Amino acid sequence: MRLSALRLLLPLAFAAFSCSDPKTANTEKQQPAAPATADTAAPVKAPEPPAPTPAADTAVVQDVAAYLAGMPVSQKNGLRALTAQPAWRAFAADADKSWAKYHQTRTDKIQPWATKELDSVRQAAKTVFYPFSGPDLLNAVTMFPTSETYVLLGLEPVGSVPRRSTLAKPKLFPALKASLWSVLNFSFFRTNDMAVDLKSLELDGSLPLMMLFAARTGHQVTAVRYVQLDAQGQLTDADSLVVRKPGPLVIPGVELKMLNKDGQEKTAYYFSADLSDWKLGTTKEATLKYVRSLGPLVTYVKSATYLMHKSYFSKVRNLILERSSYVLQDDSGIAMKFFRPTDWQFTYYGVYRRPINLFAKQYQPALTKAYADTANRPRPLPFGTGYNWRQNDSNLLLARRRTAPAI
Repeated sequence: MRLSALRLLLPLAFAAFSCSDPKTANTEKQQPAAPATADTAAPVKAPEPPAPTPAADTAVVQDVAAYLAGMPVSQKNGLRALTAQPAWRAFAADADKSWAKYHQTRTDKIQPWATKELDSVRQAAKTVFYPFSGPDLLNAVTMFPTSETYVLLGLEPVGSVPRRSTLAKPKLFPALKASLWSVLNFSFFRTNDMAVDLKSLELDGSLPLMMLFAARTGHQVTAVRYVQLDAQGQLTDADSLVVRKPGPLVIPGVELKMLNKDGQEKTAYYFSADLSDWKLGTTKEATLKYVRSLGPLVTYVKSATYLMHKSYFSKVRNLILERSSYVLQDDSGIAMKFFRPTDWQFTYYGVYRRPINLFAKQYQPALTKAYADTANRPRPLPFGTGYNWRQNDSNLLLARRRTAPAI
């Protein structure tokens, strides 16, 4: 089936929520040709124009997002009946408590800090690039709430909008809780857990969690479209089969359209892509080409397992250094030795001691020296972030490029 405009075909994917028949919706009737006679040739009948595609019911995807988040759904949607399940009610009550605690310990501290410290960054942050993010739309929109576009990349599969049959399963709720546990308590996803959690029957990828985060951060989800990158890094439509089972040369993704509380239109992209140099060779160069096409970036890096410290992640590291006006990261991002002091100005926040034991070899003496500089003291960081997630152990670095990146 052609899916050149998936956002307009979402009602077909959710036919169970409506009375439309997916077998007949959007199908042209084939008109038989008039029979030929001995005296005349068969008349040529002009093809009838295709029937107009019905407008997408945006309440469908928004209600799915709200349902996944444990929030109320609209009265008219078929999901309303599912919210009467004792399992969903228990899940929703628990989710409200977890999110209240999260906002108290993180959001309520991040927002005033970011308003003060990232004011100029936010003005430049039309597009936020967040590599090694997985489905973490949550931290991206919290740090940069006024940005228009968010580009997330990770190894996790893209996933799909859950069907009604999936939403009705009681196993969905513990799967959601398990997937969210580390990000709500420690600010990051555990990569090994994600490899298992997002390949289950209940949660098949990043998209369901991104929709959930959109709802919980006060956004209305208006459309979902599956996409892919062609060899030149151009964004093209994709169908669900390509996204579920991408070939070796395909970079699958999804486009999430949202409105914030002020009515600002926002777009979030997620691409399932390996960013190592080997995978970003000739067959996967499209990822780098796409990111380069976005113009000057604000790059955000958190809990990135220190991959860009290593030689075999040089391509994505160099791309960030070449195309970013600002880089906001914890110490797991780009190692200090790769920043040229002549090109960048640095502001340090929080404290830097040593990485957790798992990443002990990634200790940076240069950061210890920078944080001990009495002439350029680090500024307070009133919240925890990254692997050293406790408030008094965390660090962030804001690197500002001295000159605008070449376009």
